[in-house]
Amino acid sequence: MKRSNKSAKGRGEVAPKVIRYAVVGLGNISQAAVLPGFLNATTNSKLTALVSDDPKKLEQLSKLYDVDPADCYDYAEYQKCLESGRIDAVYIALPNSLHLPYTVQAAKAGIHVLCEKPLAVDERECQAMIRACERNHVKLMGAYRLHFERSNLEAIRIVQSGEIGEPRFFTSTFSQQVKAGVRTQKKMGGGSLYDLGVYCINAARYLFQADPLKAIAFSVKGHDSRFREVDEMTAATLEFPGQRLATFISSFGAENSAVYEVIGTKGKLRAISSYEYSVPARLEITVGKKTKVQPYVKRDQFGPELLYFSDCILNNRTPEPSGLEGMIDVHIIRSLYKAAQTGRVVTLKKFPRHHRPNLRQNIQRRVIKPLGKVNTESTKK
Repeated sequence: MKRSNKSAKGRGEVAPKVIRYAVVGLGNISQAAVLPGFLNATTNSKLTALVSDDPKKLEQLSKLYDVDPADCYDYAEYQKCLESGRIDAVYIALPNSLHLPYTVQAAKAGIHVLCEKPLAVDERECQAMIRACERNHVKLMGAYRLHFERSNLEAIRIVQSGEIGEPRFFTSTFSQQVKAGVRTQKKMGGGSLYDLGVYCINAARYLFQADPLKAIAFSVKGHDSRFREVDEMTAATLEFPGQRLATFISSFGAENSAVYEVIGTKGKLRAISSYEYSVPARLEITVGKKTKVQPYVKRDQFGPELLYFSDCILNNRTPEPSGLEGMIDVHIIRSLYKAAQTGRVVTLKKFPRHHRPNLRQNIQRRVIKPLGKVNTESTKK
C-alpha cells in the first residue's frame, strides 16, 4: 500500500494539523535528545511510533513516551510501520551507511524524511535519496539542528553585518574522546570527518555565505586500536570565493573542544561550544581593544527541528536544510578524504545554492531532560 503525500495529505484526505512521526533507531542521540524533543514540539508534531531491534528499548521507551505498543516495530517490520497509516514522517537516527535504504523505503511509501547528518556516505547515495523523495512528492530534510539555534544564527548575523569588517578566515576545532563502536567502523560510515568535521564544514559555509572552491587535507589514524578503520584526526583547509580560507581539525582521540572563530579585517568572532547540544554556548566579539561576551543558556535543539520540519510539511514548503545542503557537505567530506589520500588539492564541484540559515529560523525551547534511558550510553569515552 503506497500513500500519496504531496504535502501533508493523501488524495481525498483532510490535511492533519499534527505530523505523526516514527523514530527509527533508538541509540544514544535518540534517547538523549530526539525523543525528549517531541515534548517541545507538541503544537504540530507527535511521536507515534518507534523502530528498533531491541525489544527492551521498545517496551520501556514506549511507556515513557506514551507510544502505543502496537506502534513499536523491529527493523524487519519497517515496511509495516510505513504502511500502517499511523505515521506521516520518519526521523532516521541510524548509522550513516543505513540512511539511503531507510530513506528510499520511506519515500516510496509516501512518508516524509528527517534524516540525521551526514545525509549519506557519498554523493551517489545523497542523490538517490533526493531523487526518491522528489519522485514520491515527500519532503527531505537533513537534521541540521544548528540552523535553528540562536548562538549560531547570531554569529551569522554579526559576521554578515560588517561588525568585524570583511571576514577573511575561519578556524575551528571539534574533538572528543570516542569509544570504539559504530562511529569508528568504516562499514557504518564512521570517521571523524563524517561525524564531527561536517559541523565545521557547514559552519564555514553558512558564516561565509558561500561554498568552497578547493580542498586539501591530512588524515591520521594514530596508534590507538579504536581507529584501525577510520581517521582518528583530519586537518583540512578549504578555499572560498573572495580569497578566503577555512581551516579546521576534527578528532576522535583528543580532549573535548567545540570552537570556531571568524577573523575579519576589523575584528573577530569566537564561538565556544556552539556545536554542542548538551552545554551552554558563548559568543565573544572583539573589535579593537573591546570584547563583548554574549552567553546563551543550555537549549533544546531537537524540538525546534521537529517544529520547523512539520511546518514545512503542513504548509508544503521546501525545508532550508534540504537534501542538497546535505549533499554539498558530503561532497566536501569525500573530497577532503581524497585530498588526504592523494596529497593533492581537489577542485570541488559547484552546486546551485540560494538559501542559507538566518535569524528568521531561530526557534527557542527550554531543555527537557530524557524521561529515561534504556540499553544505551554515551559514545564518548
